Amino acid sequence: MAARKDLFSRALSLDPERLHFAAHSHHLWPDASFDGQVRAWVEANQFADRKWDLIFGDAVPEAQKHVAKELNLPSPDTVVFAPNTHDFLLRIFSGFEKKPVRILSTDGEFHSFRRQGERWEEAGEAVVTRIPLHPFETFNERFVEAARAGDFDLIVISQIFFKTGQVFDRVEDLAALADPQGPWVVVDGYHSFMAVPTDLSAVADRIFYVTGGYKYAMSGEGCGILHAPDGFCPRPVSTGWFAEFGNLTGPPNGVQYRADAGRFWGATFEATPVYRFNGVRRMLDEAGISTADIADHARGLMRRFQDAVAAGEAGKLGEAELLNPVTNEPNRARYLAFRHKDAQAWRKRLIDANVVTDVRDDTIRFGFGLYQDDADLDRLIEICDRIL
Repeated sequence: MAARKDLFSRALSLDPERLHFAAHSHHLWPDASFDGQVRAWVEANQFADRKWDLIFGDAVPEAQKHVAKELNLPSPDTVVFAPNTHDFLLRIFSGFEKKPVRILSTDGEFHSFRRQGERWEEAGEAVVTRIPLHPFETFNERFVEAARAGDFDLIVISQIFFKTGQVFDRVEDLAALADPQGPWVVVDGYHSFMAVPTDLSAVADRIFYVTGGYKYAMSGEGCGILHAPDGFCPRPVSTGWFAEFGNLTGPPNGVQYRADAGRFWGATFEATPVYRFNGVRRMLDEAGISTADIADHARGLMRRFQDAVAAGEAGKLGEAELLNPVTNEPNRARYLAFRHKDAQAWRKRLIDANVVTDVRDDTIRFGFGLYQDDADLDRLIEICDRIL
């Protein structure tokens, strides 16, 4: 499909000369998100004390349905929201009463788990086994073997790894190990949700899935999303008062919890991000644009850029190691990750030229999305050739 710059007119007009190739990092917001933000403000002030009836009676159920449709979940009731995915990580972890918690993960997880896992270890609350991502060719098999062989309480892994763009495609094997008594499996979908078509129908009853609106959902910060399977972590110790509204269960005279994913609700939160998310999803539905459509558009741009780099048309970028080349894979990251010792310096030169990318240590990443077209890509290639 063609680019749809018209859907991003507000964001693009704020800096018309900028080339934004960091759609994987801070995705530009479509006009529909602005409309959602305004709607949240209007309803909050129009209905004042009664706004929560609208939030939980209208906005949240709509958002739950959007998530369930995107992930092919059996029920919207398995979906809940929080300001960020870290909140959900803490609540899931709190459900383990016996410490230390034995965790299997990788050396390539996003910082919310990386930092928290290290601190849990310092405090004696967890023992973390980290499987190295490198070498990429054998990682998936090595991780599944470790999961099968180990005696773990919790398994945490990314669907697509944030730094390298590597794809983990063995979620069903992990789901087969999941049990309410442990291990619990948490899949981080931060670089997957609305980036690649994701069907969780076969594993939804056995895995947790965390993601958010900040990346490819194009909705900005504050919209952390959790799918929680029934029966797993029924009574998180870290709990907010919103979790006590609804169909409650629990021991006599004990703290009661909702029986559905609402057991993971926190306390009072800012609902505006949920309105933005709903606005974006309505926009896509009205335009007839699916995640697969956007992924195909991005894949075409990535392939062109990859070929230009390989042909020496993008300056010294051709000297870098492309960690996640475009092949014929059905699902892939929506960015290209190039590893080189000069990645930090390259990113600075590009920023100075008003080309936005991002860098992680020695890896510079170029992200692609719906608001970029062939003309933008031509400019990107020319600028890389000229300044790198």
